[in-house]
Amino acid sequence: MAPLPRCPLRSVLPFRPSKTSFLLAACLLLPLASCANSSLGDSLQKNLAADPKLEASTAPAPSATPAIATTPEPQPSVLASESPAPTLSPSATPSPAIVPQPSVASIPDFSGTTVVGASGSSDGSVNPVATSGNTSNGQPQTTPVAIAFSDLNKTPKELQEYVSDLAKLGVLTPATDGVKGNQTRDDLFAPNKVITRREYVRWLVAANNRLYASQPAKQIRLGTDTAVPTYQDVPRNDPDFPAIQGLAEAGLIPSPLSGDSTTVTFRPDAPLTRENLVLWKVPADTRQALPTASLDAVKQTWGFQDAPRIDSKALRAVLADFQNGDSSNIRRAFGYTTLFQPKKAVTRAEAAAALWYFGFQGDGQSAQEALKSLNASPTATP
Repeated sequence: MAPLPRCPLRSVLPFRPSKTSFLLAACLLLPLASCANSSLGDSLQKNLAADPKLEASTAPAPSATPAIATTPEPQPSVLASESPAPTLSPSATPSPAIVPQPSVASIPDFSGTTVVGASGSSDGSVNPVATSGNTSNGQPQTTPVAIAFSDLNKTPKELQEYVSDLAKLGVLTPATDGVKGNQTRDDLFAPNKVITRREYVRWLVAANNRLYASQPAKQIRLGTDTAVPTYQDVPRNDPDFPAIQGLAEAGLIPSPLSGDSTTVTFRPDAPLTRENLVLWKVPADTRQALPTASLDAVKQTWGFQDAPRIDSKALRAVLADFQNGDSSNIRRAFGYTTLFQPKKAVTRAEAAAALWYFGFQGDGQSAQEALKSLNASPTATP
């Protein structure tokens, strides 16, 4: 194909967007118009014609609505360790997911009683769980164990019920055999044997806390192993130090802590006297200040012929015990008498009778009632 002749003016004058440009364009169109129906025009037409190869290819038909590119929504990544989620059947209302709840654990109890918690059984049932408790001072407190004494038939008939109930509650301890080097037999109670001061204090604290197991505010706190010993003859390593120290710190027995500076020893292995039984027990019954007492007042109320022999410290407790009516410790332990015999030693059965009931003027708790509550409570399973 012959090359297209170039116009002389096109190579000389550059195109500029002005009035001059329009004049030059007109000059160029005039020679082209003169080329029509000539060999030059045919050559120009062939050069400007479309390529036949391009005409053979079909162009896609334009769509009525232009497609808009959309970005796919990001899908959450699935960890390789996770199992695929199960396919859910379609429903009108999606069911809420059920989240498993942890089982209720047993809570440690600080009153020494059994705590019942919920076990993780699949059927939703609650099984009792027994747990050991601690005292408020952090010392472990063991649950009292009932002892089947083999010699309770030797107990005076009037006192058998009191001894039996306290034995079932696990308050009483076996008697010490002094002949055989303070050895003990677990099945001997020795009801008619004289009780020592340490044994009585041990039982007093145990009975009070057992009868008021559900009322921590009425329980007697035990002395801690870091407490300064109140009595010179009851060191920290004494087996009954917690009970003796606890009573002294509570002000239930005379000691330097309660203002009695002359009582510096406790004499734990000495026999317990009747006046001391009343003196130590009545404050735990009334739980209030003891009334003012005189020798004449005790004579007029109790009618004791030997009232002058009662220690002045015990007079107020003896008078307050009279105000407790038939629930008085003296009537329950010694029956009707016109002789108190304040210095007489107390037997183990008499001490148990005094500790069978705690309270004042109808407001109290007996060992029999404590046993009923214990039997009514659900039995703990290991």
